[in-house]
Amino acid sequence: MAPIPITILTGFLGSGKTTLLLNIIPQLRTTNPSYRLALLKNEFGDVAIDSQLASSSAVSGVQELLNGCICCNLVGQLSTALAELRSSVNPDRIVIETSGSAFPATLAIEVNRLARDTGHYTLDGVVSVIDVENWKGYEDTSYTARIQARYTDLIVFSKWENCDERRFDDCLDRVGDLEVDVAWVKSDKGRIPVDVIFGIDGGLARALSEQPNINNNSDAHAHDHDHDHNHDHQSEVEVLSIALSGEPGAVTDATKLMSLLNAAPKDEVYRIKSVLTTSPTVRSSGEDEAPAPTTPSSRPGRYILNWAFGRWTFTPLDPETAEHSSSRRTALRMTMILARYESGKWKKKLETGGFLKLEGGAQGELVVTKIS
Repeated sequence: MAPIPITILTGFLGSGKTTLLLNIIPQLRTTNPSYRLALLKNEFGDVAIDSQLASSSAVSGVQELLNGCICCNLVGQLSTALAELRSSVNPDRIVIETSGSAFPATLAIEVNRLARDTGHYTLDGVVSVIDVENWKGYEDTSYTARIQARYTDLIVFSKWENCDERRFDDCLDRVGDLEVDVAWVKSDKGRIPVDVIFGIDGGLARALSEQPNINNNSDAHAHDHDHDHNHDHQSEVEVLSIALSGEPGAVTDATKLMSLLNAAPKDEVYRIKSVLTTSPTVRSSGEDEAPAPTTPSSRPGRYILNWAFGRWTFTPLDPETAEHSSSRRTALRMTMILARYESGKWKKKLETGGFLKLEGGAQGELVVTKIS
């Protein structure tokens, strides 16, 4: 049996990795309806939100590694997760979508080791997504963002449509300052032709067999990462896990939730991800003034909320997925990924600010826990 190609999809928080993946799926269906794509998702926090989104979009199989970094404390679980996908799905390809904190070089080394030891896999390449609109901010402060852009086979620039040409040119110049010679492409509102993403035959990624020396003048503090991955890149963000529960059938107050999404500043809050039950009156960003869609029912539904840098989407879960993923008493499960030193303030805001309530003034229990 031929080895299964693996594509590593990386990029900083909110860059558009999941959007890129979900835009690939319809292309695969069109060109080859029997194509089996499997996803291994590494997620901050303890809510498998992006995996549920992918599951509802006809990915053949999903495994998730939660509440840790796939290139650090979860790397030992990689072999087991890949083996489970291979045995249960026998996919034509596996995509490993990392959390925003992962070092792609470390992960590529481990995949290459598994490929040599088992013969079951081959690393096709590493794809890094860069958010043009926001990269100028977090590239300045995030060591991880720079490394993700440097150790890759292809850079995909996303969200450039929201910027003027000067912003994109500046972003391209900053990537050039990293002294890399990497192919790049612009996405079309998150869409890239599937044959650009798959079949990279990435020479850089497949050649990695030990941790590369990443010292240079622009990464003066990087020496701790040379061989043993001592640089604590996960400390660049803080993570809150939130649960809102009540009586059976509890529903999240849509108005209060929308006030949270509008109030969260993007220099303090990087991501908000949630699976929740709420009213269909919720709107994705930019749709606040749009008329309510005509629906056969105004009953509450189960949604996936994905917020990044001041923009967000609500994606309804299909009834079968919603039934499988929901708890009778839990109206909302949420992960908030914050800038350093912001978790204490936002924990207090959530607990006292009235942002997360049950509909109709129903009594509920809100639990906010810092997990990273």
